[in-house]
Amino acid sequence: MRAVYATSLSAEDPLSGLVVGELPLPDDSGPAGFVRVKLKTSALNHHDIFSLKGVGLAADKLPMVLGGDGAGVDDDGNEVIIHGVVSTPDWRGDETLDPKRSLLSERYHGTMADYVWVPARNLVPKPAELSFAEAAALPTSWLTAYRMLFSVSQVQPGSTILVQGAGGGVATALISLGKAAGFRVWATSRSDEKKAKALVLGASECFSTGERLPERVDVVFDTVGEATWSHSLKSLNPGGTIITCGATSGAAPSADLTRVFFMQLRIIGSTMGTREELVRLSQFLANTGVRPEIDSIYPLEKARDGFQKMLEGDIFGKVIFQH
Repeated sequence: MRAVYATSLSAEDPLSGLVVGELPLPDDSGPAGFVRVKLKTSALNHHDIFSLKGVGLAADKLPMVLGGDGAGVDDDGNEVIIHGVVSTPDWRGDETLDPKRSLLSERYHGTMADYVWVPARNLVPKPAELSFAEAAALPTSWLTAYRMLFSVSQVQPGSTILVQGAGGGVATALISLGKAAGFRVWATSRSDEKKAKALVLGASECFSTGERLPERVDVVFDTVGEATWSHSLKSLNPGGTIITCGATSGAAPSADLTRVFFMQLRIIGSTMGTREELVRLSQFLANTGVRPEIDSIYPLEKARDGFQKMLEGDIFGKVIFQH
């Protein structure tokens, strides 16, 4: 079958191990309880770049089909969205807390292929209101943003929130969801073009990365890490909260604990989201008309171009592959 997959790992040159082509797999490529989905679309995430660098993907698992996001049709003809967090069969409750969980493309083949095999419980009905491209954008970035905003932060409508690094999938989702939920959303970016786009998405004000804000905010959503961490801490009201789900620029060089305890700040980590949160997210979009920002759509055969675009940081929203 056609697939986008990793054959080798390199921290210095991640795309050197990327192959777009045919990958022979048996007709039944999943354990008991797994079902087959014919993919219509998949989406690119930083996780896929990290996998090619050898972060979270072991060499003994190669070749590995990449991709944690996808939407398609199961063997019964149902249009579905794929939840990419795979918990152990006997786990009950929040899948993201299972210590033995994995993401698609770590232990089991991912979504950048003609077919994917996933546990039956990982399928979510796709609302008719969402296109396959929009649906494929949800399971990682948008689900992560939904959980950060509504399940973890406890921020109240009317509050002011700051989204660091407007442009990535999680950041654009936070802006759109925050606006729809009644928050005053501020955003930062190094790019004037991305700041202008963030305003169109629903940010009320945009600032340059590291710029002093006119006032402090209630919650900061930080997916960037090292490049924005100090600014995130300094931007908070006393008693405020940072929600972090990643560190695309590297780990924070200093936690600045003096500021944390003196200002009584809270730092909360958040990872992905549950199947039930993905159900609610997809219904939230169907009900409100909010839609994922899509940067570009490539045919699956041109997936390398999408990976290169993400490596260069030249994206605003989601990169989608059409199968």
